[in-house]
Amino acid sequence: MPTTRRFAVATTVIAICTMTVLTACSGGSSSSSGQGIIEKAKTTGTLTIGVKSDQPGLSLKTGDNYEGFDINIAKILAKGLGVKAENSQWKTTVSINRKPFIEQGVVDLVVATYTINDKRKNVVSFGGPYYVAGQALLVDKDSPIAAPGQMDGQVACSVVGSSSASNMEKSYPNVQLQLFDSYSKCVTALSGSGVQAVTTDNIILAGYAAQPHNVGKFKIPGEPFTTEPYGVGLKKSDVAGCNKVNEILAASAADGSYKAAYEQALGDSGLPFTPLDTSLLTNCPKGV
Repeated sequence: MPTTRRFAVATTVIAICTMTVLTACSGGSSSSSGQGIIEKAKTTGTLTIGVKSDQPGLSLKTGDNYEGFDINIAKILAKGLGVKAENSQWKTTVSINRKPFIEQGVVDLVVATYTINDKRKNVVSFGGPYYVAGQALLVDKDSPIAAPGQMDGQVACSVVGSSSASNMEKSYPNVQLQLFDSYSKCVTALSGSGVQAVTTDNIILAGYAAQPHNVGKFKIPGEPFTTEPYGVGLKKSDVAGCNKVNEILAASAADGSYKAAYEQALGDSGLPFTPLDTSLLTNCPKGV
């Protein structure tokens, strides 16, 4: 067993933490303390939504434009809250700053492949899940690796602050982890010689594998080895806002806009559409 199993890039982590602190201290708060998303949308007609910027098919920024399934879901939520499309403000987030951005009011909502789990529910409210993914591996097309249990002593790349990294640490302690602040950097590393796999959710990996410059280079072997329910993160105290998110999601499943959001963004990803299971929309706090 290797003596050091985490190879996080120190400068990357420092840069992320610095960015988080500076953003919080710069007066860029999107909402006043205690103001929920319903009131914010009603009184200002705007919402600031935290999204990823480097996930093809889910949330990818090109120039000033964001597109993907997460973006489509965020637009459905904003519309349901009475916010015009042009008044939705996007804030790029990475895994490690989703929670502080919510807590500090930098964003009103986070729609950024944010897995719901009990630890996170202690500090953040979650509407949804709006999608249930599963953690998998992305490997070279000629790699013999078919499952994480075959990677003892090898290097898997994931992202600082992600549930994917935590899952690997807990379940596969003999796999060495290389951690970056974005999965795009992991995919670049996979093209080199120091990383044998990228690990995160299958839907994220499918988006990277389907990019034109990656087609034919990689594969996603085997079956997912976790269940990753994606939630809409918002302040712990905003119970009414959380319930409103679930109401909007349920309505989108009924009127077809949820399916349209998926097909527009991921219809060509190779992952078939799965209808939203509204029976799972039960994560909002009962009261704070």
